[in-house]
Parts: sequence; C-alpha cells; structure tokens
Amino acid sequence: MAPRHPDPADSEPGEATGEALAAHLRARSTEFLRALRLHRETGNGASGADGSAEAARALRRSARRVSAGLYTFRGLLEPDWADETRAELAWVSGTLGLEHACAARLDRLLLALHRLSGTTPAPAAVPAPAKAPVKAPPAAPLTVGAARAAALLDRRLTLARARAHSTALEALGSARFHALADRIAVLASDVPLAPGAAGADLGPYAAAAEDRLTSAVAALPLVTAGHPYNAQALADGLSPDPAPHSQDGPWHQVRLLLRLHRYAREVPHGAATPAEDPRLRAAGHALNRHRDAAEAAVAAAQAARTARIAPATAYALGVLHADQRHEVEAARFAFQQAWQRRTVPAR
Repeated sequence: MAPRHPDPADSEPGEATGEALAAHLRARSTEFLRALRLHRETGNGASGADGSAEAARALRRSARRVSAGLYTFRGLLEPDWADETRAELAWVSGTLGLEHACAARLDRLLLALHRLSGTTPAPAAVPAPAKAPVKAPPAAPLTVGAARAAALLDRRLTLARARAHSTALEALGSARFHALADRIAVLASDVPLAPGAAGADLGPYAAAAEDRLTSAVAALPLVTAGHPYNAQALADGLSPDPAPHSQDGPWHQVRLLLRLHRYAREVPHGAATPAEDPRLRAAGHALNRHRDAAEAAVAAAQAARTARIAPATAYALGVLHADQRHEVEAARFAFQQAWQRRTVPAR
C-alpha cells in the first residue's frame, strides 16, 4: 500500500486539528521539564539511585513522545525547527537509555545461563503464609564454563554500564542539553505551528504513520515467522562478522514504526491517553522481546570473541548465543500471531 501524503489544507469540522497537536506537545514538554526537575532533585537527594533512574525513564518517555509528534506531524510545524529538536531529543533519549539497556542485558544473559544450566530455583508451589516466610532454596552452582562465561559477561557489561552512566551525567550537564531544555521550555508554552496549521486535520498524518507501519510489516517474512523453526536465521550463525544479524534490521524498524503509530493515536486525546488495542500492545511487547533477545545475542557473540578464553567458556557463550537467537525466533512468531489477530476483522 502506497503511503498517503497529507495535505495541511484538508480539514473537516469535528476532526482533531493542529490545535490538538499543539496541546499535546505542550503537555509532553511539561512532562519533560517535570522529569528533569525530579532528576535534579533525586540526583543528590535521599531517594538515591532508584529515584534518579525513575526520573531518567520519565525523561526518556516524554522525549520519545515529543520526538514522535514532531516526526509524524512535521508538515504542521516549522520543519527546520522540528528536525533540529527531534535530533536533539533522540540524542538525549538514546544516551539516557544506554545504562538501563546494559543492566537489563546483563540480567537477561545471567538468567539465561542459569536456566540453560538447570540451576534456576523453582518457585514455591504453595504461597508461604505472611507470618512464616519460606526461603527459596539456593541455586546450584554453575558449571565451570558457564560460571566463567557469567563472570566475563558481568565484567564487560558492568564496565559498559559504568561508562554509560558517566556519559549520561556528562550529557545532562552539557551546554548542548541545557540548550535543548531551554527549547523544550519554550515549546511548553509556544508551539511553532506552520501558517494555517492550527485548523488542519491530523487524520491524514496519523493515517500516513499507520500506512508506513503496514508497509514495513508487509515486507517482513511473516510466513517464515509463522513456523517454529527458521533455518535461514542460522545461515550466518558462525560468521566472523561481529555486526548484528542481517535479519534483525527490518524487525527493529517495524518496532519503531509501531511506536510512532501508537503515539500518533494519543495526540487527538490531549492529556487523556486512549484505550490501547490489546492486540497492538501484544505486537509491541513481542517486538520489544525481539529487540532485547537480538541485542543479548550480539553481546554473547562479542564476549565469545574475547582473546584467550577457555574452550569451556567459549562453548557456554555459544550455547547462550544460540539460545537468544531462538528467543528472537519465538518473539517473531509471537508478533506474527498478534499481528494476524489485529488484521483479521471481527465477525
């Protein structure tokens, strides 16, 4: 399906207009400023790292929504201003997300190592009474190869997390970030709409975002993803190229387009978030799983290329890499199922 090209002049009475977009951007900008204030307060406050991490997540959420609005409805805004602001918001969101991504990746890989080794403690079958807590049995020790693989991953990803934390602190204290914060503060009160955009219909822009998503999904090998085993996904499994898997890029792009589509649906509702289609939510969850598993597989493969590691360690990392690639395939299958449920009309 060819993407639709909206015309700002096309508007109908009763439709959400550029005024709704302006209200949306003002609200999301206010959320950004509120999260920034919270981050500054918790950086040295009693709430410690947990409060600072939550404030960083709130900053990222608001930055993504402002950026999505600037991208989807660019034709209703001053284009140069929208492009510059969106690039800076992408920089902030990406920089703040690195530390969380490293921590989540390490947790995922260590949990997978325990699961693959059969050492994950099973949950209690019967909930313990409130006044008589029962401790879970301690996990059995990992094998030598798995334990060394876990230690290697812990060193690499902990170091990467520390570097990401330092980078985020430097970014938040930089003149570049202060300039962006000033720009967002202005946006919270004055949205630079294009001439005549205040009464323009938002519908064609939101429809174009959905068309881009639909076209990207149509290009995916959903028939292959509908099978439990994708032999083609292993075609480059032993390649010496450390780059991400060649099949992953289009799926990551669909994940971004799905997020833009979801955010575009929020704009006409102002401060109230619309009820999200559970099938759309399930598709987004599957794509998040896909991203996490693909990036974890890359981390395992990169660790396996460490010089002078023991064969048992390399073997454990290889098994871990294969496990995460199977998780990728499972996530693709889950997305295929969720997307088909979404596109089949109800009877």
